[in-house]
Amino acid sequence: MTQTVTATYNDSMKAVNAYDELISKDFPREKLFLDRDTNVVKVIVPDPGQREAEEILNRHEPDNVEAKPYQD
Repeated sequence: MTQTVTATYNDSMKAVNAYDELISKDFPREKLFLDRDTNVVKVIVPDPGQREAEEILNRHEPDNVEAKPYQD
């Protein structure tokens, strides 16, 4: 199953840094989303990649991280 992992940050630089780290770890850009207005980073990953995505997002001190099944 595919998951959408969403992290909310209180600082735009934390969100940008998390997004950049996901890119540097070869997460596909077309599966990443950065909303600079709300400091939200979303990544769409298959189940095996969920843990790594959450670890990366958590390294940048989010206010909240949640995972939900991906829906088109």
